[in-house]
Amino acid sequence: MTHHALEIVLTRPLSPQALHRAARVLPLAANHDATHLMALVRARTPHRAAHRLRRRLDGLLPIDVITTHYPDADHKILLNVAFPPATHAVLKAEADRAAQSPGRFVELALHRALAEHTSQEIDRLSQILRRMLAHTTPAHLLFAVGHALTPLPESPTP
Repeated sequence: MTHHALEIVLTRPLSPQALHRAARVLPLAANHDATHLMALVRARTPHRAAHRLRRRLDGLLPIDVITTHYPDADHKILLNVAFPPATHAVLKAEADRAAQSPGRFVELALHRALAEHTSQEIDRLSQILRRMLAHTTPAHLLFAVGHALTPLPESPTP
């Protein structure tokens, strides 16, 4: 069995006491505001690891989403979401109408939403670039982008 790195996204920040209680069940690492946690879970597959993690911590933490921290060989990240019963019923009905499993239905909906977001972001950036190019040359703009993205070495403090 291998260890799987999982990220837990919480619906609200944890108090130090709640984090301590949960960490007694399973070692956890928290970000600065305790809204994201990391855990290593031993299991044969990432699916089993996420299921095991949810089963152990669900009553202790306000878990929103569990994801694998690293992509798999297909560059995919596992997403483990527990929907409330009413939401799950609607989701299942929509998936049935589309002749898909609920998991596949959510996966395709997420792909569509991410593609739409990417398209909108590209359009937004293209418009900004066109406005910038109206006032400068492509060479100057490229130089400015390179300058902005290149980290400068720290200057010594006297």
